[in-house]
Amino acid sequence: MKAVICREFSGPDRLEIGEASEPVPAADEILIEVHAASVTYMDRLLVSGGYQMRPPTPFVPGTEAAGVVVGLGDKVTRFRVGDRVACLNWIGGMGERMVAKEWKAARLPDGVSFEVGATVIHSYDTAWYALADRALLAKGETVVVTGAGGGVGMAAVDVALHLGGEVIAAIGSEGHVAALRARGVKHVLNYAKEDVRKRLGELTGSRGIDVCFDNVGGALFEQLARSMAWRGRLLPIGFVGGEVPKLAMNLPLLKNFSVVGVFAGAWEDREPEAARQAKETIMELIEAGKLRPHVGLTVPMTEIRRAMAAIGERTATGRVVVTIRS
Repeated sequence: MKAVICREFSGPDRLEIGEASEPVPAADEILIEVHAASVTYMDRLLVSGGYQMRPPTPFVPGTEAAGVVVGLGDKVTRFRVGDRVACLNWIGGMGERMVAKEWKAARLPDGVSFEVGATVIHSYDTAWYALADRALLAKGETVVVTGAGGGVGMAAVDVALHLGGEVIAAIGSEGHVAALRARGVKHVLNYAKEDVRKRLGELTGSRGIDVCFDNVGGALFEQLARSMAWRGRLLPIGFVGGEVPKLAMNLPLLKNFSVVGVFAGAWEDREPEAARQAKETIMELIEAGKLRPHVGLTVPMTEIRRAMAAIGERTATGRVVVTIRS
């Protein structure tokens, strides 16, 4: 089968388009004919050797995809051949066929395109788990989302607005402002240019922020910690800023705010039934138009380096997708 192939951990520029062996589903897996795959920051890290997991080379990258079920393991009960699905796996999405665990897949409604479907599970599972489950976001609470112009960030903005949060979108580039305004975001903060604590104080009337969904980490994390409200919830999601932050524990002590870990991948594995129900809820909301995934760039598989560059340079708003077949 045709696929993107990573032969060594030397970065996106060394990726190739070539032939790979077709995967065979295990008893609890489905085999998918892939139509579209998302390109994520994790994919870029993985092919560059910067992720904690290193699969044997050569391998086909791609953590998330959408397509049609063409094969079933013996123990699969939820899907049938011909079902449209979105799915997750650590690798394999950027090939004509991939496998995924039954509980890491969700039916894709007929009205949702494969390109959109390929972007949903990773970003929206993370956003939903963080805001609805871990933070228990209540209507009217103030939510700061950092990295709000990226794929996971825009999903978090979408989910927060749906749950009734008052969203402050924190970004590092003005190029994302128009897309966020189109979502209904009233307040946008540029942490590359503005005094973060001062601006958050102005926007919250000095009360502080109730929930913070932080994709960035680094030095920004401490500024956010110092801006939390009484009984707030600070959610470390990722560290695209490059530095894993440390926190002076007198800060949560004084304001009784919580630092709440969010690792959706572990949630998928440890609580598969809860994760399955969340996926179904998210897909229903997308079908109804109540959640609106944003795909900022779509390119054919042959342009995988361009897609990876958009992720690395943070020039794309929302998610980046490669089409595997027309």
